[in-house]
Amino acid sequence: MARSQMTAPTLRPLSVQPLPPVSRVFVALAQTVLTWELRRAGRHALRDLDAHLLDDIGLTAVDARIEADKPFWQD
Repeated sequence: MARSQMTAPTLRPLSVQPLPPVSRVFVALAQTVLTWELRRAGRHALRDLDAHLLDDIGLTAVDARIEADKPFWQD
């Protein structure tokens, strides 16, 4: 087959209907809860890092403690 005859398949998007307003609220709520959980888990893991690992990521023990002590809802 000649190179000019080879074409990439095209994908047609499915007709996607927008979510109803109540569903959008629940999706936004779920995304917020997921963000909070990821922050909580990341800060908990940061608290447990050794000094040499903190040095590897460019943080001091004080910086790590300040970040780890933030509440999950605070960015």
